[in-house]
Amino acid sequence: MSEAIQFLPPRDSVMSRRAAIVTDLAELLPPECLVHEARELVPFETDAFVSYRRLPLAVALPKTTAQVAAVLKYCHRYGVPVVPRGAGTSLSGGAIPQEDAVVLCLSKMARILELDYANRTATVQAGVTNLSISEAVGTDGFFYAPDPSSQLACTIGGNIGMNSGGAHCLKYGVTTNNLLGVKMVLVDGAVIELGGKHLDASGYDLLGLICGSEGQLGIVTEATVRLIAKPEGARPVLFGFEASEAAGACVADIIASGIIPVAIEFMDKPAIEICEAFAHAGYPLDVAALLIVEVEGSEAEMDAMLQSIVEIARRHQVKTVRECQSATEAALIWKGRKSAFGATGRIADYICMDGTVPLSKLSYVLNKTAEIVESFGLRVANVFHAGDGNMHPLILFNANDPADAAKAEAAGNEILKLCVDAGGCLTGEHGVGIEKRDLMRHQYSEVDLHQQMAVRAAFDEGWIMNPSKVFPLDGRA
Repeated sequence: MSEAIQFLPPRDSVMSRRAAIVTDLAELLPPECLVHEARELVPFETDAFVSYRRLPLAVALPKTTAQVAAVLKYCHRYGVPVVPRGAGTSLSGGAIPQEDAVVLCLSKMARILELDYANRTATVQAGVTNLSISEAVGTDGFFYAPDPSSQLACTIGGNIGMNSGGAHCLKYGVTTNNLLGVKMVLVDGAVIELGGKHLDASGYDLLGLICGSEGQLGIVTEATVRLIAKPEGARPVLFGFEASEAAGACVADIIASGIIPVAIEFMDKPAIEICEAFAHAGYPLDVAALLIVEVEGSEAEMDAMLQSIVEIARRHQVKTVRECQSATEAALIWKGRKSAFGATGRIADYICMDGTVPLSKLSYVLNKTAEIVESFGLRVANVFHAGDGNMHPLILFNANDPADAAKAEAAGNEILKLCVDAGGCLTGEHGVGIEKRDLMRHQYSEVDLHQQMAVRAAFDEGWIMNPSKVFPLDGRA
């Protein structure tokens, strides 16, 4: 492990009581809801940020909010650290445990509780997968808008923890824009409800505070989310460019024109080749950069928007313009984009950054990113949500070579600093977790950090909820 990423040392009193803690938890949970044997703990030792691993003390798999409350009340009473976990798809190490921590995994809480079409809401347990909501309401003409690339596996609880986005967030927003209410268990086991089916609530916006809090303020067990009526039609178009700079400039001009597509996704040449080899989506291989621009509405509306977008693209020397001619072709185009991370994993290990930059700086940051990665002797494939400037450079390396891994991590840190220096931020949707924790001072002053930590401590005075995450370890309030 690099010196840059450390965990808090195990709390000796907790470790010495390990057997007693497991015995006590067994009295709170059914046998099938507690994992504590070493070999059974292995699947929970890491998340999608696989460079770092820790076996937890035990794993609780509650089925009800009452069981979550009982476990949290116990852990709070005895100072046992708790790490919330959904599907483990976090790319920032948000669900990596410590040896003295109990992982509280909500995968057994995976029921859709209510579909209310009159109010256009769905109430679900936190372990429900993102995609399953849209599948449940699709035949009735609705969908759930946030769509991370991991939507087949990632859960609503995790989406709330990291304020996840996805390709269609340009028009519909990220999780916080589609979250109406939650049921949440506080660190001492108390259960609260925030928001609901109504569009707004009086008092402080605690719901906004919870979304993106990375499991440090409590554990969401149920959520009420917004359902959106399916559009009359949707049409993605491929644009191929001679240079990444031209594609980046085109994105900025599309947004500056006042046109808001549903999505604008970017791929550079390495990413195009990787995704095409996997999905056979028909991506052009003779271009340096590709944009997938999707519009929706009536046929007349889509035609008008695309005419304007094509005119803008031509001002940037677009080489290829290809409109989808069928739903099958559209699905294939999105399959290539949604498979980018998995397809890249077939050819190399990688780490994925998610810094966000102003659209006017896209071309500049793309150029500098290439220079940074090349300076470390590594390769990079860029695929990201261009419409909101959410960068996703995939830095390719050999995980079996410690020197290579250290270079990849160092390159990633430099890219994230670049994003902040360009007027952006460290994370657009993956969260801070462990990965970006030690870079927080590059974005925030000591006063900023102290205020954030004071809010965190107001919910969890003992700092047992998801410790070693988000804030630098030497700056704990």
